[in-house]
Amino acid sequence: MQPMDSAEPYEQSELYKLRHTAAHVMAQAVLDLFPGAKLGIGPPVDDGFYYDFDLGEDENGRRRTFNPADLARIEKRMRQIIAGKHPLRYKVVTADEARELFKDQPYKLEIIDGLLRGEFNEYGGDVEDKARAIEELVISTYRHDAFEDLCKGPHVAHTGLIPVDAFTLTGTAAAYWRGDQSRPMLQRIYGTAWFNKKDLKRHMQLMEEAKKRDHRKLGRELDLFVMDEEIGPGLPLWLPNGNILREELEKLAHEMEDAAGYQRVATPHIAKEELFRHSGHLPFFADSMFPPMEREDTRYYLKPMNCPFHHKIFAARPRSYRDLPLRLAEYGMVYRYEQSGELFGLMRVRAADQNDAHIYCAEEQVEEEFMAVIDLYRRYFDLFGIERFVMRFSKHDRKGLGVKYADDEAAWLKAEDIVRRVMQKAGVPYEEVDGEAAFYGPKIDVQAWSVVGREFTLATNQIDFVQPARFDLTFTNRDGRPEMPYCIHRAPLGAHERYIGFLIEHYGGNFPVWLSPEQVRVIPITDDHHDYARRVAAHLVDNGIRAHIDLGSERMGAKIRAAQLMKVPYMVIVGGQEAAAETLAVRYRDGEQRNDVPLAEFAAHVQKRIRTRSAEL
Repeated sequence: MQPMDSAEPYEQSELYKLRHTAAHVMAQAVLDLFPGAKLGIGPPVDDGFYYDFDLGEDENGRRRTFNPADLARIEKRMRQIIAGKHPLRYKVVTADEARELFKDQPYKLEIIDGLLRGEFNEYGGDVEDKARAIEELVISTYRHDAFEDLCKGPHVAHTGLIPVDAFTLTGTAAAYWRGDQSRPMLQRIYGTAWFNKKDLKRHMQLMEEAKKRDHRKLGRELDLFVMDEEIGPGLPLWLPNGNILREELEKLAHEMEDAAGYQRVATPHIAKEELFRHSGHLPFFADSMFPPMEREDTRYYLKPMNCPFHHKIFAARPRSYRDLPLRLAEYGMVYRYEQSGELFGLMRVRAADQNDAHIYCAEEQVEEEFMAVIDLYRRYFDLFGIERFVMRFSKHDRKGLGVKYADDEAAWLKAEDIVRRVMQKAGVPYEEVDGEAAFYGPKIDVQAWSVVGREFTLATNQIDFVQPARFDLTFTNRDGRPEMPYCIHRAPLGAHERYIGFLIEHYGGNFPVWLSPEQVRVIPITDDHHDYARRVAAHLVDNGIRAHIDLGSERMGAKIRAAQLMKVPYMVIVGGQEAAAETLAVRYRDGEQRNDVPLAEFAAHVQKRIRTRSAEL
């Protein structure tokens, strides 16, 4: 397993500047070709850039959109602008100057007002520390040629530094202004830019592969899950094949947790409002919770997290130091009202089955327990072949004490020092980020990359020194005195929905045998061989193998293609010769084929792959 290569922050890199400038050049090209367009935002992203535009309405009152021919024209105009080698010039402006510059751009005016109130950043994103944002406010623009944009940079020195053969526009999408479905729908153009043509070609090849691996596409093709508007957005329905993935992951987690001394619990899906006020999640977390339900003058919420329930379980009876560490695990469904514009297949949902656990321990046990959790992450990474990852260590911000975070800086520094020591001892790649901790303690967000280079936030891990005090959790220490435990929140498999979405794309649907919903497809050559096919399938099922028979009327070649489309690891072909000899002709998913394989030998082979959770066929 290889950690992610160390490098300068992307936001400070030359590639970031190149893409940022390309976004500005694209915006100028759009304004040149569509003079009435209104500008939204245009940031660089991990693999390129985008810009949002409002093209207004056509004569029928429908919003105008871009088409492929438009993108070709925009690219051509961009190359003309790039050839001009126009310098990028930075300028600080007053609020009045900014309003005058963008008087015909309503979305820019909204951002300017938001900046002045300390509520927005330059891309219209929400700002949590308003006082700090107002104190540090600088309104600035960048200008090249005849185009000027509200921007703080950075950029390359002049447009000619964008290689004309190393950028392209990759597509369009609809996007609500500021991600709010009640706001206007804008048209987003995506692009990518690289230092040379070779890098661009490699990236485009990865993008094509990523399209083939898109978990939403494969989810339909492999009968894994569906979304239904009548049920609601962000609420997936798991089909039998997909539910097998869920069950296999849960079985894996149970085995890991049993070996590590976890105890499993179960808690309700709803609770009274008082519980979430007690925990501190209200009002901090209210925007991400479903609205309350009221019955008999009592308000109930769908639970957005399991931790308050586990705290109640800890408090249900007296605890001693001999009980610690107490590791409580639960596969609990949680409900969070993600904004409509942020929902995305299985990656952002509103109902998620979470691989959750809370470890209650004495202060001197925290480091060892936290290290054990990190080791558990690495075991999962090894099993799934995740080679590139980084642990994002989110800390508090002093200015947020008492507002965004618990007002105890000494406790924060102590907890953060524990996390830092564990990261260093474990030798895992990590980066420290200020101001992104949970309100009750520092956290680790695990960022991993699939085999095609797409980044995912897979899991989280947190140290909590606040909620145990809120719930008055104590244990009797060795001296016979009450002591407050620390609580470690951990979810190494995160939400099943997101983790399965990652695995679908990571494997491209070619799951290892132990995880494959269907492990063996038995295919009789003709109707005369149905009886032997049934005996073969029954033997495999009796030996714990997920096997199905294709008794359809199609020809054998069509049946093999159908199994290949479903990415079944093994296709077992049986005819008269195999029936007479009690053998099998085995066709592997990767194209290998073996004939005259004894049934017992094949069953033992598959059982071993399942038992060891091998990545090999």
